[in-house]
Amino acid sequence: MSRSQLTILTNICLIEDLESQRVVMQYRSPETNHWSGYAFPGGHVENGEAFAESVIREIYEETGLTIRNPQLVGIKNWPLDEGGRYIVFCYKATEFTGTLRSSEEGEVSWVEKDQIPNLDLAYDVLPLLEMMENPAQSEFYYRKRTSDGWEKEVF
Repeated sequence: MSRSQLTILTNICLIEDLESQRVVMQYRSPETNHWSGYAFPGGHVENGEAFAESVIREIYEETGLTIRNPQLVGIKNWPLDEGGRYIVFCYKATEFTGTLRSSEEGEVSWVEKDQIPNLDLAYDVLPLLEMMENPAQSEFYYRKRTSDGWEKEVF
């Protein structure tokens, strides 16, 4: 049995301004994204790129902000229908410079953290945020697809 499998590597980042209690959210249009609604910015890991480098690059490309010292706070992953696995490295950053600007990936804005539940959120953003904010949890795993959606577990 082979231990290798097709793997798609991506990242997201919770960028938080601790003084104002605001976070950066990105609105992903349903016309151009299968995971639409408000979510955290991020993207794909390029070949030969360190995971931390990839989240720094993606956040700059999508928001105009340069983050420093991103902290890995969890992993979200699920099996692909065609075999393999999709992995999202979840980061948090509280150190950044630059001016917020949107990109072709979606509109970005500062949102008061306590207002996140009131937004038109992408699927699973709230439980994902809970995992990212809880030091006792580190993995958000979709075990399998069911008729009601996904069977999820948080470790």
